[in-house]
Amino acid sequence: MARVHSTAIVEKGCKLAEDVEIGPYAVIRNGTIIGPGTVVDAHVLLEYTTVGEACQIYFGAAIGGPPQDQSYRDEPTRVIIGDRNTIREYVTIHRATGEGGVTRVGNDNMLMAATHLGHNCEVGDHVTISTLSGMSGHTIIEDRVIIGGMVGSHQKVRVGKLAMVSGYSKMSQDVPPFSLVDGKPARVIGANTIGLRRAGVEPEARRALQRAFRLIYRSANDLTRALEQVTAELGGFSEVRYLVDFMNRMRNGRVSRQQEVANR
Repeated sequence: MARVHSTAIVEKGCKLAEDVEIGPYAVIRNGTIIGPGTVVDAHVLLEYTTVGEACQIYFGAAIGGPPQDQSYRDEPTRVIIGDRNTIREYVTIHRATGEGGVTRVGNDNMLMAATHLGHNCEVGDHVTISTLSGMSGHTIIEDRVIIGGMVGSHQKVRVGKLAMVSGYSKMSQDVPPFSLVDGKPARVIGANTIGLRRAGVEPEARRALQRAFRLIYRSANDLTRALEQVTAELGGFSEVRYLVDFMNRMRNGRVSRQQEVANR
């Protein structure tokens, strides 16, 4: 049987695995489901949320609250959190807008203290979001991204896998995969070489990505020609193909590229 502190409230209809721990004054309501091995600390609020296995949710987190979206009309939506996530003090995660919508967090992530995920956000696996960073609605963060402290995102920004966003940056446009970005607005500095090495990306692929970023952000070619050159020279690497595909689809990518060249 789950270990529930005498001061906690668990409403009928919620489902707790047998070894779940619920701390003092926590409130678990509105059909929340909590998987095996998960620990919920004191004063946590969970509602309309599914939590996977072996997660740790720290003091004061509030997950599953209604979205801060004026179009929301109390339609049924949810937060779904995967396995082995660490969610630190006072994190807020809002459920989605749009009937049946989901705000989703994958596996093996670290959401540091006082971070925020707005409605309809999607977070992949092995992501770190540092203290006081806030992701606006519909932000997508792919696998193995690191977001520094006090970073803010515009709505509908997509952050490509293995990108690193420096602290205090402002993400107003999509962030390419494998990149290091910094500034207000955030601009590409180059390849995230340390992150690529730590992730086990082969040296040849790392060098190809470094070359690709130089061609895209440091050459005189426009974005279309730069991507064509990158594909012709380096398209044999799957990482480069992913980068090119992402940049062909990225929101406002061409504007970001032109600003970068103009400010060299």
